[in-house]
Amino acid sequence: MNLPNKLTLFRIGMIPLFVIVFYIPILNQRVSILNYNITLANIIGVAIFAIAAYTDRLDGKIARNHQLITTFGKFMDPLADKLLVASALLMAIELHLVPAFIPILIISREFMVTGIRLLAISEGKVIAASPLGKLKTVFQIILIIAIFLFDLRNDGTYMLFTDFNILNIIVDCLIIITTLLTILSGYDYLKKNKDIVFLSK
Repeated sequence: MNLPNKLTLFRIGMIPLFVIVFYIPILNQRVSILNYNITLANIIGVAIFAIAAYTDRLDGKIARNHQLITTFGKFMDPLADKLLVASALLMAIELHLVPAFIPILIISREFMVTGIRLLAISEGKVIAASPLGKLKTVFQIILIIAIFLFDLRNDGTYMLFTDFNILNIIVDCLIIITTLLTILSGYDYLKKNKDIVFLSK
């Protein structure tokens, strides 16, 4: 197994570590850092997520530069990305850090795009990631890091634009941008590959 594939498996292995830290009581005690209160779980969770997200960029770069692209990598690399992002967003829902419609939209979009790619593969075609799709992924990562670092949790469902301090406004804007990019990139995939979807035998 080559290095890019090992990095992909490493990324998948970091997902349960990311989740587990939020269930360790001692890590959910708030600490003050530069007059800012945050839990150790959030700090550790963001660090794990950031490292895992970086391995996505790293394994792709190594695979392309050293001609180490494999069938395993083509399948597992995007799967690892989807699992990482979905796990982080679902945990954010449990902690009341983000409204549920974000994970619903993102996961639904990923199911659709994955379905289109499977249809394309069955017809001997490969669908590359679109610029909109890549931009959407960047904003997903930024959003996830922001919501865990800012930790704007409350006891009820997260509501947009109800608190007008700077941190809430930043998170709310990231939510809106990420949602729009998720919808637009999903539509872009569907539009560009409508022949595969509607004319597939």
